[in-house]
Amino acid sequence: MHTRYLHAGVYDLPNFPISRLCRFLSILCLSFLAAGLQHKLQAEETWRSVGPDGGDARSLAADPGDPSHLYLGTTHSWLYESTDGGASWHRLAKLQESSTLVLDHIVVDPSHRSTLYVSGWQTGTAGGGIWASHDSGRTWSELAGMRGQSVFAFAQAPSDPKYLYAGTFDGVYRSTDAGSTWTQISPPGSHEIHDVESLAVDPGNAEIVYVGTWHLPWKTTDGGKKWTNIKEGLIVDSDIFSIVLDPQDPSTIYMSACSGIYKSKNAGALFSKIQGIPTEARRTRVLMQDPENLQVVYAGTTQGLYKTENAGKTFRLMTSPDLIVNDVFVDPRNSKHVMLATDRSGVLVSQDGGETFAGSNAGVSERKVESLLVDSKDAKRLYAGVLNDKAYGGVFVSTDGGARWAQTGAGLDGRDVFALAETKDGTVVAGTNDGIFVLDPPAPGAATSELTWEPRNTIANTTVKTVTETVRSTRVSVEKQVKVPVFSLGGRINALDVSGDVWVAAANYGLLTSSDQGASWQGGPVMGAGEYLTVAVNGKNVAAARADGAVLSQDQGKTWWPMTLPTMVTRIHRLMFSPDGTLWMGAREGVYFTHDLGKSWLWLERLPFRDVYDLSYEPGSQDAGAKGAAPGRILASSRSSDQIFAIDPKTMSWDWWQTGYNIALIRAAGSRLVAVSLDEGVVVGPQADRQDAKPQKTEQSASLAGK
Repeated sequence: MHTRYLHAGVYDLPNFPISRLCRFLSILCLSFLAAGLQHKLQAEETWRSVGPDGGDARSLAADPGDPSHLYLGTTHSWLYESTDGGASWHRLAKLQESSTLVLDHIVVDPSHRSTLYVSGWQTGTAGGGIWASHDSGRTWSELAGMRGQSVFAFAQAPSDPKYLYAGTFDGVYRSTDAGSTWTQISPPGSHEIHDVESLAVDPGNAEIVYVGTWHLPWKTTDGGKKWTNIKEGLIVDSDIFSIVLDPQDPSTIYMSACSGIYKSKNAGALFSKIQGIPTEARRTRVLMQDPENLQVVYAGTTQGLYKTENAGKTFRLMTSPDLIVNDVFVDPRNSKHVMLATDRSGVLVSQDGGETFAGSNAGVSERKVESLLVDSKDAKRLYAGVLNDKAYGGVFVSTDGGARWAQTGAGLDGRDVFALAETKDGTVVAGTNDGIFVLDPPAPGAATSELTWEPRNTIANTTVKTVTETVRSTRVSVEKQVKVPVFSLGGRINALDVSGDVWVAAANYGLLTSSDQGASWQGGPVMGAGEYLTVAVNGKNVAAARADGAVLSQDQGKTWWPMTLPTMVTRIHRLMFSPDGTLWMGAREGVYFTHDLGKSWLWLERLPFRDVYDLSYEPGSQDAGAKGAAPGRILASSRSSDQIFAIDPKTMSWDWWQTGYNIALIRAAGSRLVAVSLDEGVVVGPQADRQDAKPQKTEQSASLAGK
C-alpha cells in the first residue's frame, strides 16, 4: 500500500503500513517536543543593548540637591539615569512592558529626593499614566487613579509637593496626597478644557494653575472651582505647548504655541507676541528659563533651539534648524551647562550657554535599527542601518563589537536603510528607501566617520523588438535585443544579496540584477508584480519572495518561474540558502525548508514560535570533518518573541536563548550572537563556546508541509 501526502510537491512513502506510520508519527511528535524543551543556554540578563547611541530623547530632569544626577525619558518606555552630569547613561527602568510609552515628564520631589514621578502617553492608541518610585528608581508602581490616561502634561506645586496636577484628553486632574488619589478639577465633559498639553503652577500658591490646551489657555485661582479663558492677545485656536512662570515674579508668563511665543506681564490678562523667532519655527515645544539669569529663556522648537538674553525682546538661533528639541535642561549650578532632549540625535550638551553642542549619548540606545551586517573577515566590525533619523541616521559602524559606534551617513542624504549586504571582496552595499548605495573603500588612515556612500542606481534594461532589415536585397523582419532608455532607480530596496558574481536586489519596483558590481541594473516587475521583500542566492539559483508568493531563477535572474509553496503559508518574511543548497523560508506559520528548490517542502512543526521574521546561517566552528566540530546552524527569530533559536539542519533539534528583547534580526558574530531588537537597537549575547553546549538531539523533527 502506498500512502501519499499532498503538499508543495508529492511525497511517497511506499509499502508503509498505517499502524507503523501512526507509531512513527507519535514518536516523531514526542521527540520533536523534547528538542523544543532543550535547556535555555543563557539567561535574559546576559543579553545587553549596545547601541548605536542616540535616538529619540523626550524629557530631562535633575535631582534638585545634585544636578549631576539626571534622568532621561524616551519614546520607548525606557527611563535612563546619569550620575556624571550626562556624560554617560544607563537604563534605570522600563515603565511599561510594551515599547510604546512616551515619557514626557519627569519630576524629582524636592522634599524627598528619592521620590520620582514619571508621566507618559502611548503612541498609536489611547493609554498611559503616571508612575512613582520612592527608592530613586529601583522599584516603580503605577498610580491607580491615573491608570490608562494619556498624560500629556504633569506638574508638581512648588509650594506644596503633595499637590500634583496632570493634563489628559479628558481635562485636568489633581492629587493633594502625593498621587494616592486623584480628582478631576476641570468640568467633566467640558467642550473647552480638554486635550491638555501643558501645565504650570504658581510658585507661591498651589491653587493657581495655568493650563494649555490644543485650543488656547485657561487659568484657575481656586483649585479648579472656576476657570477663566486667558486668550487676549493670542491668535485664535493656538495649541499651547509650554508655559513658564517667572519664579521671582509669577505674574510674568512665557507661553509657547503653534502660532509663536507669547509673553504676559499681568498674570495672563493680556499676552503680546514675541517677534524674535521666525514663523517657520513657530512650533515651540518647550520653554526653559535660566535659573541663574531670569532674563535668559531658551525656546526648543521643531526647527532648532532659540535663546533670548533680554527677556524675549530678541531671540537668536543656536543650533541647526533641522533639530527638533523636546526638552531643555539648564544646570542651576552652572548655567553655561545646557542639555537638550531631541528627536533622532538623542541628548546634546553645551558647556558654553548653547553656543556649541555635542552628542552626549553614551549608553542611550533608542534608534530604530532595521538592518545589520557582520563583517565576514572581522566579527567585531558591525554595520547597523537605521530608520527615521534623517541627517542623524544612515549607517553606524562599530569596530569593537558594539562598544562604540560612528555614523557613516555621508552620501545617503538622510535616507532610511532597509538592507545591508557584503560582496565577496568585502564591499558593503546598502538598500535604502530611495535606491542602492555602495560604501567607498576608505583612504589609508581615514576615520570611519569620513566614509562616503556612492549611488548605484542606473537601470539599463534591454528588450527584444522586431525590426525590418534588408538582407541580400530582401526586406525581412528580425528580432533584436535593443536598449531601452536608461533611468534612475528609486523607491525602497527591501533586501540585497551581493555574495555572488551577480548582485540581486528585492525592491518595491521588482527584482533587479547587476553583473557589473552595481554599475548598472536590469529588471523590474516579475510575474507582473513588484513589492519583493526578500532574496537569496546560491550559485546560479536565485529565490525571491513577496509577502504572498515566491519565484525562482536558475540562470542568475535572467528568467524567473513561480515557485510552488506549502498551502498553509499565508505570509513570507525571509528566504535563505544554506551552503548545501537547501532553501529555508521564514513565514507567518513558522520555518520551512526544501532540498529540491520547492518541489517538496518540510515544516518544522514543533518549533515553539511562529511568525518567523528572520533567518540567517551560522557557520560551523571547525572543519565539519574534525573531531568535536560544531556544525553550521540556522538562526531564527520572530518580532513577536524575545526567544531566538539555533536549528541543527541535520538533526532538526535546536538550542534556544531568551534575550529579554523582541528580536527582529539575528546574526552570528564569531563566538557570540548579535541581534536587532524592535526598539532598543543592537543587542549582543554572551561569549559562548558552542562545544560547551550539549543539547538533546532527535532522530527526526520535521513534518511534510501538506495541506
